[in-house]
Amino acid sequence: MAGQHTLEFTDANFQKDVLESGVPVLVDFWAEWCGPCRAIGPTVDEVANDFVGRAKVGKVNVDNSREVAVKYGIQSIPTILVIKNGQIHKKLVGLVSKQVLTGALDSAI
Repeated sequence: MAGQHTLEFTDANFQKDVLESGVPVLVDFWAEWCGPCRAIGPTVDEVANDFVGRAKVGKVNVDNSREVAVKYGIQSIPTILVIKNGQIHKKLVGLVSKQVLTGALDSAI
């Protein structure tokens, strides 16, 4: 469930690929069984394509990477975090529009 430029973040690579990233990172916390997650997935993939070279966009499957989900207190999915310099810049919960996602990323760049 990822587009051409959408990354997969896991417990194993989150520190290096997200927290130590030199560019802002949009992280979509999702699960296969979550209808709203599947609904927003293609939009996240579009944002990934739009921000190539300016930001990273990826997904964390909360069923496979529980450690990261617990660390960030993810209680509802989809939850989207924009992380800049290892810190949460924006937190969005639930279905949001592409405009909201791009605005959140733009504000971090």
